Amino acid sequence: MEQKYPLPPFTAITAAQKVQMAEDGWNSKNAEKVSMAYSEDTEWRNRNQFINGREEVIQFLKEKWSNELDYKLKKSLWAFTGNKIAVRFEFEYHDKKGQWFRSYGNENWEFDHNGLMKKRFASINDLEINERDRRL
Repeated sequence: MEQKYPLPPFTAITAAQKVQMAEDGWNSKNAEKVSMAYSEDTEWRNRNQFINGREEVIQFLKEKWSNELDYKLKKSLWAFTGNKIAVRFEFEYHDKKGQWFRSYGNENWEFDHNGLMKKRFASINDLEINERDRRL
């Protein structure tokens, strides 16, 4: 059985580690690698999309990073308990026309006993920005 350390129940230290691992993974923009942090039957709500299972995660991420160019993400731990973690995040990217965006949001994560993310619920807001206003 595959495991992704650290395992729940989380402490302040292990929850922060899990958040940093997620940030590092997403910033790699490697959809296959990132998908391995999620259970085979993971369930996501990302904005208005519902994604089920690792294969859909891979397709979602490949499409995301083919449209969100020069993507850079920063996550921070908001709260944790047992097998759940809440994070705040922001990311920046530009589209194929060169328009830059900053997106803000919150995610609620639930992990199985093997440390794989079983559920991910993301609420995200986008803001058009000028390139000179980038922070990440």
